[in-house]
Amino acid sequence: MGRILLAEETLEPSYVPPRLIRRETELKLLTQRYRETLAKGVPYHQLLTGGVGSGKTALAQRLGEDLARAGKVGSLPVLKLYINCWRRSNDRTILLQLLRGVGVSLPDRGYSLSEMLDVFEQGIRRAPRHVFVILDEVSALVRQETKLVYLLSRSPEVGLGSISLFLVAPEDVLPYLDAASRSSFGVTHRLHLRPYAAEDLAEILAYRAEIALRPGSVSPDVLDQIARVAGANGDARFALEVLTGAARAAETEGAREIGAEHVRAAKGSIYPTVTESRLEQLSDAGLWVLLALARTLGGRRSVATTDRVRETYRTLAEEHGVRPMSRVTFWRNVRELEREGLLHIDPPSGPGEGNRLSMDEMPASYLTTLLEGRVGGRRGRKT
Repeated sequence: MGRILLAEETLEPSYVPPRLIRRETELKLLTQRYRETLAKGVPYHQLLTGGVGSGKTALAQRLGEDLARAGKVGSLPVLKLYINCWRRSNDRTILLQLLRGVGVSLPDRGYSLSEMLDVFEQGIRRAPRHVFVILDEVSALVRQETKLVYLLSRSPEVGLGSISLFLVAPEDVLPYLDAASRSSFGVTHRLHLRPYAAEDLAEILAYRAEIALRPGSVSPDVLDQIARVAGANGDARFALEVLTGAARAAETEGAREIGAEHVRAAKGSIYPTVTESRLEQLSDAGLWVLLALARTLGGRRSVATTDRVRETYRTLAEEHGVRPMSRVTFWRNVRELEREGLLHIDPPSGPGEGNRLSMDEMPASYLTTLLEGRVGGRRGRKT
């Protein structure tokens, strides 16, 4: 059995790649903002928002690592401290983590917040630096009337030196902060990441595949298929999870490369949308159309033209001795299956070609078996 996953850890959500595909513009903008401001000895505070899998955490981590690796900004080096507030969702636990980041260890109990801040200040003074604090999943913290965001965002005023905050959240959390804390972010220190489009995800997947997989083990068509699967929500994490699952499925099968069926198997195991109960709810015509698509996609295909699927359907109708539906009725059922989320319709890839159909919800071979058992007894009925 050949290995495909050579560096599986590089597909994990926690991995920060050397390049941030399709987020280079945002990284350049933020780097410029921080370097220009820190060079003047002034902290800079930023809120970054975006949906799940939009690259928020990777962008924050990459920014912090790049600032720290670049050496001194102005007269001081940069220290990056990252905290996930979902796991540590109160001022005390977060401050304890910050203390460890500057080389100070305190017991979990026995110190007040003000005493801990004094110790934190001492830790910073021992080795003066610009402290770049990333508070990820910060929604969990700000909804608890935190005082820490105010204290850190006013670090020069409260004697804590140069501390810059980088808040990361799915939505705008500033309305939950007090007015003084909000004022530190102004109206321009906010950046929202749009969801990735399918073409963005395809490029991200191609880059990650170069890092994680054996060369030649995945084709551009398969990467496009995974991008299409995750493209509805623009979720890069989900796309990488499907790629990982598909690679594992291919390895288990002993295949030398990832195929379309491996992607369907991975997607179906992570987030199944086709179930036997859903198939039972389909009309006779819908079952025939879906079976024709499943048969057409058997093997290496990830997409098929409408004309090719309709040819398969006519062959099925002849095999089962049923009267075929008209082209208009066929297309109407294709549209209905798309509304049900059971297939996808993409525009033609070139002039003179029809629309392209795909089904990424479960292996086409397995779906074919399920559907053939349902249509077998319908001989003689118009489809």
